[in-house]
Amino acid sequence: MRVLVTGASGRLGRKVLPLLRDGGCTVRALSRRPREDSTVEWVAADLATGDGLAAAVDGVAAVLHLASSSARRTQAVDVAGTGRLVAAADRAGVGHLVYVSIVGVDRVPLGYYRHKRAAEQVVAAGPVPWSVLRATQFPEFLEDLLRGAGRLGPVIGDPAVLAQPVDSGEVAGRLVAMLTAGPSYGIAEFGGPQVLRFDEAVRAWQAARRSLRPLLPVRIPGRLGRALRSGGLTTTVTPTGTRTWADHLADTYG
Repeated sequence: MRVLVTGASGRLGRKVLPLLRDGGCTVRALSRRPREDSTVEWVAADLATGDGLAAAVDGVAAVLHLASSSARRTQAVDVAGTGRLVAAADRAGVGHLVYVSIVGVDRVPLGYYRHKRAAEQVVAAGPVPWSVLRATQFPEFLEDLLRGAGRLGPVIGDPAVLAQPVDSGEVAGRLVAMLTAGPSYGIAEFGGPQVLRFDEAVRAWQAARRSLRPLLPVRIPGRLGRALRSGGLTTTVTPTGTRTWADHLADTYG
């Protein structure tokens, strides 16, 4: 089976490609710029404009749609770009499109999340058979957030915010399994094995880095704060992944 992977050069894409190859798939990887790789057929296309999409989907049996953009390109890439991809896949006779989204897009009032939810709806309303996987946050994302929160000295954040970091490799495995199983016409969720409060995550991160920087508690106001403290970024769906925040820290810092 030939599979097109969008966002193939990203963190999740780099985990998915070898799993697909090892599973016997012929992999076509999409990026905005040409790349060279003897194990993968790289194609250049732009979701924001549609340039190159027809050639990218030509002859593929399934699409694994991982591409995303933040800031000013989110509407053009995540929403309109997903629409362009679905339309091109339909014309090419693609039999299954799997889209990766985020746990909480239907509960957490963030602009980026609203765009991801809109992209889910584009996929579900389209003519191509589909499946959607919502994943919780990757530990690398949480660590980037903590670094940003501590750039002025103390780590600033709402101690009661809840997170459920999930290993990107385990998400990649779940996506490949969904692709192989065929269209579900539904939304599944997948999270890490442990729900953490922000202050717990900070203490473990600081201990792993042997840092003495304190946590400066700042309560996030309004609807956003309430959603984050009530578990808007977490899921109760099982099974979950197995790798914990502590596992990530041990691998990163020894």
